[in-house]
Amino acid sequence: MTSLGAGIGLLGGLGLLLVLLRLPAWRRPDLADRVGPYLGDAAPRPDGAARRLLSTAATALGGWLGSSAAVRGRLHVLDPAREVAQFRAEQVLWALAGAALGGLGVAGLAARQAFSPLGAFGLLLAGALAGALARDHVLGVQVRRRQQQLLAEFPVVAELLALSVGAGENVVAALERVATGNGALCADLRRALAEVRTGTGVVPALEAFAVRTRVPELGRFVDGMAVAMDRGTPLADVLRAQAADARDTDRRRLLEAGGRKEVLMMVPVVFVVLPVTVVFAVFPGLAVLQVGP
Repeated sequence: MTSLGAGIGLLGGLGLLLVLLRLPAWRRPDLADRVGPYLGDAAPRPDGAARRLLSTAATALGGWLGSSAAVRGRLHVLDPAREVAQFRAEQVLWALAGAALGGLGVAGLAARQAFSPLGAFGLLLAGALAGALARDHVLGVQVRRRQQQLLAEFPVVAELLALSVGAGENVVAALERVATGNGALCADLRRALAEVRTGTGVVPALEAFAVRTRVPELGRFVDGMAVAMDRGTPLADVLRAQAADARDTDRRRLLEAGGRKEVLMMVPVVFVVLPVTVVFAVFPGLAVLQVGP
């Protein structure tokens, strides 16, 4: 009876919360609701109740887990076309999956006759929060991998740009030649060139590209190009110097990574190889001492 009453109370509270969320005082009308009455038959059909409920839950969850501006900045590193609402919906789905796993834990407690309403609610809430945080962590891992890939490709792209400009091509033609290659950096350069074709200046498009990727090395490279183009400095010399700096930065980054890996390589030596060596060295002597008179 206690579990039944707790379940009824939980469902009643959830229903009351949904009713409060649907009140006009708590909900701002979107663009479709404001423009729809003036469009007549051409107005888009309203979304279903499930989709509206998912959007409301995604907005509330997003307010708990971080600002939309921070999430938008990380999403633009991967793909500028991705929207925050899509990511929030994915977070809600992951939270539902986590809550489902928590429900399995609740079922296990009920099977052992150790069920309590407060514990069940805590398991469901912890599972939902863990699922949402896991999706945010996966996004952070994807962003770091993309930035590392951009850094790995940057020295080669800088060298090719320096060679193309030194051969007599202008900046746009050199960028188009380099952007035909494969890789994450070439794909981002193609997006910047698409903005240039739509009327954006070369420097603003490259600056927006550097800000979107959030890679300091790319930002310094674009700033050097912008200063050279504004002041009339020979661009080929500037690009060659920037490419040399990119090579030095990449070499320094590899040395730092090698130093960190060297410390990690000591772990199996200290905790596996060394103890086995000591055992093989000491065990024969102990065996002789035990067998001797």
